[in-house]
Amino acid sequence: MIKKHLTACTSVLVGKAATVDGSTLIARNDDTFLPLTPQRFYVHPAEHDQPARTWTSNQNGFTAPIPSDGYRYLATPNVETEKTGEYAESGINDHNVAMSATESVYGNPNALAYDPLVENGLAEDSLQTMVLPYITSAREGVRYLGKLIKQYGSPEGNGVLFSDSQEVWYMEIVTGHHWVAQRIPDDAYAVTANQVAIQQVTFDDPDNFMFSAGIQAFVADNHLNPDHDGWNFRHIFGTSTEKDRHYNTPRVWFGQRVLNPEIEQDPQSSELPFICRTSHKISVEDVEYILSSHYNETPYDPLGHGPEELRTKFRPISMNRTQNSHVLQVHNDVPADRAAIMWLCFGVPAFSPYVPFFANVTDTDPTYRTTPRRLDDQSAYWMYRKLSMIVESHYRQFIEQDVDYVTAAKQDLRTHVAQTLAHVAQEKLSGDDLVAYLTAQNHAVTAAMRKTTTDFTNGLIEKGLTLSRLTYNMDKNL
Repeated sequence: MIKKHLTACTSVLVGKAATVDGSTLIARNDDTFLPLTPQRFYVHPAEHDQPARTWTSNQNGFTAPIPSDGYRYLATPNVETEKTGEYAESGINDHNVAMSATESVYGNPNALAYDPLVENGLAEDSLQTMVLPYITSAREGVRYLGKLIKQYGSPEGNGVLFSDSQEVWYMEIVTGHHWVAQRIPDDAYAVTANQVAIQQVTFDDPDNFMFSAGIQAFVADNHLNPDHDGWNFRHIFGTSTEKDRHYNTPRVWFGQRVLNPEIEQDPQSSELPFICRTSHKISVEDVEYILSSHYNETPYDPLGHGPEELRTKFRPISMNRTQNSHVLQVHNDVPADRAAIMWLCFGVPAFSPYVPFFANVTDTDPTYRTTPRRLDDQSAYWMYRKLSMIVESHYRQFIEQDVDYVTAAKQDLRTHVAQTLAHVAQEKLSGDDLVAYLTAQNHAVTAAMRKTTTDFTNGLIEKGLTLSRLTYNMDKNL
């Protein structure tokens, strides 16, 4: 059986009318089982008229033909693919379709008894590679993946995020062949965390729901619906266990608490809503805050001052095993050739900034593209993880400086995006000239952040050297 990214990840999805600038947002922490699973960030080129090829997973043996034509796309795979699998995880393609895969979810044994998982089916390690290069919209992404699951089956439960400039979709694959996808309403948001999230399904509403063929009959024939009324996907296929209430539901509770602080909810409730609305517009920075959080300003913060039994009660959102955190943004107020941005954090999100990368580019900086397996002094992955370790090692002494560093970076990076878009509009750049300019800007922001982060990290190390307990103050008169 495939070595899955066990019980990991937290996701946030936001419709275009719920954001401050009208863009769509899908975001996720890619949490692996181990604290260190190095990743890299690169551009996979478009492919045309390729000879017949086959994709084979080195994790579970899944095999399928690859189409001869595919779109260019961004990807964040593992470095040791021969050992840990591809896991391309997150990216945006030529058509400004964003995809993040996957949010691990778990079907209950009642449902799995009648449609068990398929051991060599389409798993997370292959999923992004098999779908993102071949779709032109978020809705098509759901359909395309649904056909693959019907043909090959799934060896695990997965939640998959899709978006384009108009729509945001969340798809949950819960058994070997059955799934439901729901469109996040334009004026709404959703937070998910390793538990089946979708609730009431409306089967005669194709604008907002898609589902596997025969799922209604499957549920009816096998007596899987526990409710007197309605068709609640979470109740029918999901779990509600003691582990859920310590590991999963508190993260959803905190995300909703950030965006709806006026609503009182139980962090261990199994009935937290999937579709939510808030009275204020949501920004990229709001989503970044959720993904970088650890129950901040609550008794449950493992880095806070609450009682020990509360500080260790719930699994936080940001963790040391978050290998990449991303916010995939597609704007509606600029032309499509510059509308998509990938905000990427390669450090522990609690201590590191999200760097914006325009998607319409031909490559990424070598410091992102060529991450080595072991710690070095060049790559972005290891630079930000080094910073994260140093801040946490002297948390009380360093956290205020780190907050200032991240806050200043947010302003600088937001300015960088605005100035880039303004220059493109002023110079009326298009075609290859635009692609070359956006690629250069991605390299420029990488270099600027490298200098800022290296200087900041060096300053922390210098200060840390004065905090050693191997010290002694001798009277100068002795």
